[in-house]
Amino acid sequence: MTKKNKDEFLTIVDDILNNDKFRELDNELHHGITRYGHSYRVAKATYKVSKFFKMNYKKATRGALLHDFYLDREFNLETSKQILANHPNVALINAKQNFKISNLEANIIKSHMFPLNGVMPKYKESWVVTTVDKGVAIYEMYRFKFKLIINFWAIFIFNMITLNK
Repeated sequence: MTKKNKDEFLTIVDDILNNDKFRELDNELHHGITRYGHSYRVAKATYKVSKFFKMNYKKATRGALLHDFYLDREFNLETSKQILANHPNVALINAKQNFKISNLEANIIKSHMFPLNGVMPKYKESWVVTTVDKGVAIYEMYRFKFKLIINFWAIFIFNMITLNK
C-alpha cells in the first residue's frame, strides 16, 4: 500500500481505531490473533479491493472494520455455534451505539457471515467484505491458530515425556 493510500485508509478509519470500546478488541482472541488485528486486516484488504473496483470504498472499509465489533462478555452462556450466527447482530448494535452507520455499512456488518446467518448481502461492497473476511479468516486460522495448537500440543507432549523420567 502506498503512503498516500495508507494515509487515506487511516483517515477513513481513525475515529473507529481510537474508540475506547473498539480498542478493547485488542484483548479478544480471534483466529489465533486479536479481533482488532483480524478486523484491521479485513478492512485493509477491503479498502484495496473496493477502491480498485471503484466501489464505495470508504463505507466498505468502515463496515469491514466494524464487522466483528463485539466482546466475548456480551454473550451469556451461548454456544460457539450461536455466537457464530448471532455476533453480527451484536456487532451492528455496538456500531450504531458508537458511530453513525449507513444502510450499506449496516448490511456489511449483518451479512458478513452469509450464508451461515441467512442474511444475504445487498450491495457489491457487502459481497466484497463477506468474501475478504472468509479469505482472511482462512489465512489466519492456518497462519496463527493452527501453529498455536501445534505448539500447545508440542509443549504438552514434551512435558509428558520429561515428567515421566
